[in-house]
Amino acid sequence: MADPHLLVDNLLPIWWIALAAALAPVLAITSRRVIPDVVWLLGLGVLIGPHALALAERTAAVDFLRELGMGFLFLLAGFEINTYDLRGVQGRRAAVTWMLCAGLGAAAGMMVFRSDWHVAVVFAIASTSTALGTLLPILKDSGAMGTPLGRAVMVHGAVGELLPIVAMSLLLSTRGTWQSSAVLLLFAVIAVGTVGVPARIFRRIPLLSRAIGAASNSTMQTTLRLTIWVLVSLMLLSAVLELDVALGALCAGMLLKAALTSASPDHAAEVMHKVEIVGFSLLIPVFFVTSGMGIDFAAVLEQWPLLLGFVAVVVLVRGLPVVLRERWCTTASGLETRGEQVGLGLYAATGLPIIVAVTQIAAASELISATLASTLVTGGAVTVLVFPYLAQRAAAPGRR
Repeated sequence: MADPHLLVDNLLPIWWIALAAALAPVLAITSRRVIPDVVWLLGLGVLIGPHALALAERTAAVDFLRELGMGFLFLLAGFEINTYDLRGVQGRRAAVTWMLCAGLGAAAGMMVFRSDWHVAVVFAIASTSTALGTLLPILKDSGAMGTPLGRAVMVHGAVGELLPIVAMSLLLSTRGTWQSSAVLLLFAVIAVGTVGVPARIFRRIPLLSRAIGAASNSTMQTTLRLTIWVLVSLMLLSAVLELDVALGALCAGMLLKAALTSASPDHAAEVMHKVEIVGFSLLIPVFFVTSGMGIDFAAVLEQWPLLLGFVAVVVLVRGLPVVLRERWCTTASGLETRGEQVGLGLYAATGLPIIVAVTQIAAASELISATLASTLVTGGAVTVLVFPYLAQRAAAPGRR
């Protein structure tokens, strides 16, 4: 029988986190979603965390659920990435734009901190990422998903999540660049095999494929269990190869979407809906609430010039280049008005999950202080709170 004290030590913080997860959507609805659910999750995390009321702490069990939550968040982001768009003109232009933004972010990091180039890389990744998973519910609620602006946000969001994760794996690794590249190549080969081999077996044995599909909506939930197995497999592979687990989760989503869509687009959408239910019910809220628990708000307030400066840098090195590229270059996005272009820049500059991930890695490696990590994460929360609202206002019909 499990140790009752151990159960209490782990269940008590989970209880507070679950309460925060239950209250956050109520508060978001009460505020008419002007303050998004994810910002409430972070804020409630700060409130119950050790730097405020000290009602909950991050135990080993909580941290494990947190990693799974991050995995589900990036799995869903991978499901939303359209690889066809990434390979097209719009995707290539968005990738070039991100590289320009990353260069500007690294230069800004060197000017601000005047220290190790690793810190500049952390600052560049944090200031140029795009919170695709966080923007998805905002875009869906506003009805922008099927518009040219919504599609452009999806492309820039996919690039703004995929390339920063690759940069984290290459530039913040303890290995050399060539060794990291070889490890990434090995990871890609195994990841494709993890999804491709079972998919080929199912295609070769139609009877087995039909049986799996028929049981997908029963108590066996076959396709959902296979999806979670692929997610855990690629997260485990990332951990074994000393890569960020977010890379494994994102690749799992992209590969699974390709495999499921080739078999049945409707079934792919059904599996994604089930993953959303599992993820957003507890695991993803755990990730955001525990991220808030790590923020020392008093220390962040003491660093308010850096906080405001980071938000301003995000606008200058991520939002502004996107807007200028839309105005002066051919990007194939189909955005015609200045308001839509400004809206795209603000959406692209909205970042949080990657900021949380990269600052967590950098703080654990002692590249940056815990206070700086808290300040950057809080800056990411400010972008989530402010930028989508401003983007919706800028891109409203009739604005030029």
